[in-house]
Amino acid sequence: MNIVVLVKQVPDTAAERTLAGTGHLLDRESADLVLDEINERAAEAALTLKETVGAEVTVVSMGPESALDALRKVLAMGADRGIHICDDRLAGADVVTTAKVLAAAVRTVEDADLVLAGNATTDGQASAVPAIVAELLGVPQLTHARELTVEPGRVCAERETEHGEATLDAPLPALVSVTEKINEPRYPSFKGIMAAKKKPVRTVDLDDLFPDADTGFLVTRTRVVDAVPRPARAAGVRVTDDGSAGRRLAGYLIAQKLV
Repeated sequence: MNIVVLVKQVPDTAAERTLAGTGHLLDRESADLVLDEINERAAEAALTLKETVGAEVTVVSMGPESALDALRKVLAMGADRGIHICDDRLAGADVVTTAKVLAAAVRTVEDADLVLAGNATTDGQASAVPAIVAELLGVPQLTHARELTVEPGRVCAERETEHGEATLDAPLPALVSVTEKINEPRYPSFKGIMAAKKKPVRTVDLDDLFPDADTGFLVTRTRVVDAVPRPARAAGVRVTDDGSAGRRLAGYLIAQKLV
């Protein structure tokens, strides 16, 4: 069984993030970059299947040279090989272009049975890339999975929504996107970190993935026209109980349309 995991390097949500230039893109030079936490859970799901059904795991990431760190982390966790899509022409790529490029990379993996991804990344949170990739590959999509099982020729996923629970089932090959409830990722061991340095990582660009395409590759169909800093946190309202606190608190909640 061959599994492909799609991962992304994103700015650390706990660190300060800034925009660079007039294009309002992330200033990667000053950002603390990490492997996206939900993608990390998708990687853990792939590695669990590797241990239970004997799968081979290929990890794919699109990004600048720094994205290699995210790939290496998944390799240190136990993945077998990596594909790094690195091309300056992809800076600021929208979800459609990102999905097209990722789908093209998946096609280079021979006999890929299962594609795993996070349901969203913590930077864009579009939640659309996995579904578009599945559509482009022409395979069933099982999205927002909190549990995952694989049987010969089939994959089953449990999905939880605000309206209830659902069981999804599809033949392989298929794509599954997972939520943060799927598992707890393992920590790379020292042995795994050392082994990851020797595992193969293939670097490709747009010319490798689309050899017959013209040079006018449409990278993005949207643009950010303006951005403003987040407003400073305002002081709260303190209600001192002098016998009228209940009425004053209720009045404040009503004024804020909270009740």
